[in-house]
Amino acid sequence: MKAYRMTKWQAAPEFCDVDIREPGPGEVLVKIGGAGVCHSDLHVMEYPEGALAYPLPFTLGHENAGWVERVGPGVRDVTAGEAVAVYAVWGCGRCPACLVGADNYCERAPAFFGGGLGFDGGMASHMIVPSARFLCPLGGLDPRQAAPLTDAGLTTYHAVKRSLSVLTPGSTAVVIGVGGLGQMAVQILKAMSPARVVAVDVSAEKLASAKALGADAVVVSDDRAAANVTELTGGTGAKLVLDVVGSDATLQLAASVTQRLGHLTLVGIAGGSLTFNYMGVPTEVSLASTFYGSIPELGEVMTLARQGRIKTQAELFPLEQTPQVYQRMREGKIQSRAVITPNG
Repeated sequence: MKAYRMTKWQAAPEFCDVDIREPGPGEVLVKIGGAGVCHSDLHVMEYPEGALAYPLPFTLGHENAGWVERVGPGVRDVTAGEAVAVYAVWGCGRCPACLVGADNYCERAPAFFGGGLGFDGGMASHMIVPSARFLCPLGGLDPRQAAPLTDAGLTTYHAVKRSLSVLTPGSTAVVIGVGGLGQMAVQILKAMSPARVVAVDVSAEKLASAKALGADAVVVSDDRAAANVTELTGGTGAKLVLDVVGSDATLQLAASVTQRLGHLTLVGIAGGSLTFNYMGVPTEVSLASTFYGSIPELGEVMTLARQGRIKTQAELFPLEQTPQVYQRMREGKIQSRAVITPNG
């Protein structure tokens, strides 16, 4: 099969011929319906040798969904033909975090490891998943549309869920950056909380999409953004600010519009930083960063999608166009979420 693989650090990935192997004990062979194209892949491509512990080569694609093709010896939890989403982070399965399904915070396995992250992912016709515990039933969802829910959906769901206690009636939640992840965050906030949702971005097109997806107000990210958000909140600021970008500028904006006793959560990985001191942020603001979500939370995301309360805005592309899709992402020309469909 053709697979789009990382073969060298700080070099463009390549199409390679890779054998489809039989699943071993406990493993599952998944036929890929959709593999999401994530901006974090661009960071992986740019890291120098030694910055990540990933062994090369490996197939990209960590947002995956498809159908069970075959199962290895000992697998009884899934059956051939079943539509499934693939949980992206593969933990040890034995530490306290993994025992409750929080493999994203595994205490033993290396961080940021999983399908498409050091192990072969979904930018090929098939991928091997090491355990059925990493598969989530899709029910009637289309795997091509569901693929982004495994990262863009799960990551923002986890970030919202941990702050639901502060999102009381009359509160405001601000989402900074409403591309693929931010658009999911807007929908999840509307589905799960009574908060008024304000979307912030530099792109008029992305703000229009956020408005169509339920944002109560939109603000252009310019030198007036903080004042405009503060005005929308009656001068008090937001109870929750999700920074889905993570640059110096967006973190500063986030700190300036977070309410006292509020939550400022960093989701984006643009590499920015925020000076934290007594006068640098409002009093008793909780600062946090998040990474993916848990296996049980992935099931909750799929439930919301099956209920029609959240929807992916997926643009579909064949496998052979993968290099062009990544280039479009570099140029900022992907408005929502791009999905590679290796099997049509």
